[in-house]
Amino acid sequence: MIKQKYVEAYINEYRTGKIKLNKERIWLIEYLEEHVLNRDDIYFDEKQIEQCIKYCEKWFFPFQSFQKFITAFLFLKYKETDRLFYRRFLIMMGRGGGKNGYISAISSYLKSELHGVKNYNISLVANSEDQAKTSFEEVYNVIDENDTLKKSFQHGKQRITNRKTKSFLRFRTSNPQSKDGGREGMVVFDEIHMYETAKTVRVMRGGLGKVPFPREMYIGTDGYVREGFIDSMKKQAARILKGQVPNANMFPFICKLDVPDEVDDMDMWEKANPMLTIPLTDYAENLLETIKEEYFDLEEDPSGREEFMTKRMNLPEEDVEKSVAPWDEIWATGFETDYEEPNQIPRVIPNLKNRVCVGGLDYARIKDFASVGLLFKIDNNYVWKTHSFVRREFLKQVKIQAPIEEWEEQGLLTIVDGPVIDIKHIVNWFVDMRLEYGVNTIVADTFRLDLVKTALEDEGFELVYIRNPKAIHSLLAPRIETLFAQRELIFGDNPLMRWATNNVLVVTKKDGNKEYLKKDELTRKTDPFQAFIHAMFKADDILVDEGEFLLADIKF
Repeated sequence: MIKQKYVEAYINEYRTGKIKLNKERIWLIEYLEEHVLNRDDIYFDEKQIEQCIKYCEKWFFPFQSFQKFITAFLFLKYKETDRLFYRRFLIMMGRGGGKNGYISAISSYLKSELHGVKNYNISLVANSEDQAKTSFEEVYNVIDENDTLKKSFQHGKQRITNRKTKSFLRFRTSNPQSKDGGREGMVVFDEIHMYETAKTVRVMRGGLGKVPFPREMYIGTDGYVREGFIDSMKKQAARILKGQVPNANMFPFICKLDVPDEVDDMDMWEKANPMLTIPLTDYAENLLETIKEEYFDLEEDPSGREEFMTKRMNLPEEDVEKSVAPWDEIWATGFETDYEEPNQIPRVIPNLKNRVCVGGLDYARIKDFASVGLLFKIDNNYVWKTHSFVRREFLKQVKIQAPIEEWEEQGLLTIVDGPVIDIKHIVNWFVDMRLEYGVNTIVADTFRLDLVKTALEDEGFELVYIRNPKAIHSLLAPRIETLFAQRELIFGDNPLMRWATNNVLVVTKKDGNKEYLKKDELTRKTDPFQAFIHAMFKADDILVDEGEFLLADIKF
């Protein structure tokens, strides 16, 4: 068993009850003890660990025990090659936990002569320039206020360079089209909840490995949009923490509440924010007072709870009054297992061939998104098979918060060219589906009826159009809620459909009726869900639990 004093101290604080840890950090300790600290081919570079902590505490701020704990693993190396054991670090915690301050201090050290690696360039990447500059400006100000550091660093407004190692620190925004990998020693990805895809990460990682000890740092607090980059990182972390990837090169340090009810016990807040561990520093005292004020404000304004739970407690929580269904119920449309389980067991999709189904179509915005689908009923379950079409030019103009290109590769959608989404794409999809399934009736709204009706009827389909789509929302809402709650909807492993469902804003009008709108008009599309709702409107008139279609029943 290899030992390191800061690692042992942190684990001991947990064992003796001095600190409260959430389940992910408890799993981390168990994983480290079972798969890492018992190895004999790795070692902690004590010289670098001590130099780094002393440097950071001298020029920036005193490190807390959790920061020393993480720092030790920054310098865990293989004995034979001196390569880093961990080159990727995921650090997630509630707002105010000192993520950026820690990055500022560590970045300053790693490009210094104490680290001793020439051209160890560091890029700070974030979704916006203001956020990308957060740590950069902190390092700049520390140098600017100290004559000793000015002798070691040349600090400009765009780049801070160590005079001896020639290593520089810079900030960049997360636009992959305007980036190249450069020659980085470390890349810091900030605000990772804002990344729709891994494209930026792949591009920026391209420059790593050209200098010794390459590192990637991923920091942030959780966000509202599911099925994005942060969710993929959390799933990787879950597999590592459960011991399924013993030789993983990612170190996941995740702080959050375990369950929502813990928010009402202030002693539990340190699970989400390790800065709140007793004894509190002056910084932590002020932070705690701020968080308390925000918490007590919820009594007067409960609408702020979603923001508070997500950003302060790092535990996203849907407003069930404004969402179609909680995320765990949406997730259950594709999987038998909970969302956070590392081993996902997909729900079994019944054989749909030759089954009667009803088509659903949402073609309201022909210049951006259109969705089609087939709805089946088998036993007590409704099975929804869907596809979407997205206009390429629209994607260039609007930053959709979703991995659109990845979903196209998975066959969930098609990116099309042209000034509008041509009706032929819709018609051809239904014609192709009719070769395998019993689709004869298609339900759509009347918004584009002039474009849709003739084209589909010419191919022999019966078109049912809904004169007032919003009126059917209030009729279907109780049933939709029940189907989600009872796990009677099957979408399959379809991240596009889950994303679209999660994007729906449920608005309850004064008369108690509900409407399905959008949480964001442009960037969070709901078309696949609206197509599903259209199909559900006629489901009971057309679908039966058993029976296959006959060719004679279809109008060609």
